[in-house]
Amino acid sequence: MSGTFRLFALASSIAYASIAAASATNLTAEAINSAPLDVIPAAYTPTPTNVDPTITASTTSTAVDPATVALPFDTNIPSASVARLQVLLDRAGASPGVIDGLDGGNLRSALAAYETMRGLPADGKISPQVIGAIEDANQVIGSYVITAADLSAIAGAIPKDYAQMAQMKYLGYATATEALAERFHMGEDLLKALNPQAKFVDGETIFVADLGANKKGAAVSVEVDKKLGQLRAYAADRSLLAAYPATIGSETNPSPSGTHTVKTVVLNPEYTYNPKVNFQQGSNDKVLTLPPGPNGPVGTVWIDLSEPTFGIHGTPEPSRIDKTGSHGCVRLTNWDAEELAKLLTRDVPVKFM
Repeated sequence: MSGTFRLFALASSIAYASIAAASATNLTAEAINSAPLDVIPAAYTPTPTNVDPTITASTTSTAVDPATVALPFDTNIPSASVARLQVLLDRAGASPGVIDGLDGGNLRSALAAYETMRGLPADGKISPQVIGAIEDANQVIGSYVITAADLSAIAGAIPKDYAQMAQMKYLGYATATEALAERFHMGEDLLKALNPQAKFVDGETIFVADLGANKKGAAVSVEVDKKLGQLRAYAADRSLLAAYPATIGSETNPSPSGTHTVKTVVLNPEYTYNPKVNFQQGSNDKVLTLPPGPNGPVGTVWIDLSEPTFGIHGTPEPSRIDKTGSHGCVRLTNWDAEELAKLLTRDVPVKFM
């Protein structure tokens, strides 16, 4: 390492520390609601990091030249402006996945989808045209009063072993913050940052993402883009109706190819584990029936495809969408899978690209 690089690294570490200290105070409802979008870099350039990319929905360990990184925008630290943009994209039907305030691949794919919806060049870049189209004077963070119903799906710690899961009655949320974060499409860290003094109990008022109404309409075709890590639903006029970040198979368990069709949609499905048909989980060598719930292997939705054993489904780990592989199926966040399910009917074609 050269002396020049060491000097830069020291300066960078001091700068990053300063940004990190400031970020906690910047993630307030007021800061996010008033955050400008034009401070987000036009193109995504990841700040050097040693963070494990499976921990968050948007960080990356891609190696880059530190000299090319424009400080003080650190892509490893949540930004009020990015959080605001994520909510606006979610409202528009171009899902960024987890709303966490972090720039990254899912955000940029959502931007490209939004550009397609608005007839703009689909390059995933922030531009005056994109900002002008998506800007909204309405709040993106609002207040919400927690109800008993919000807390009714909490089941406590969920085991990883399928045999232990099979002994439970419901694979609900582990904590109140997990339940509330998922309801409002948020990362738990952002939810906690917005509500540093909250106890997350019945009757308490908290700040959450103001998402607006779910996307409505009828999808007549679906494209699953393996390269982009995105599922896209199209209306009858071939306009892009909605887009969602997706985990699409893996190298060892690839997703199918070609075009298949939707057979049925099951909400809150049980999950049948069969090691001879699916995969080997731990030491489990027998068929097991796992109860339904958001923390089950397929989350809250199973969209069965005409290709045997393959489907589109939710996930217990929304922050890992398009970050880790699946066992061949198409994995979405629970909320995106639920929205997609309402757009689909039997025999809608699903093309794997």
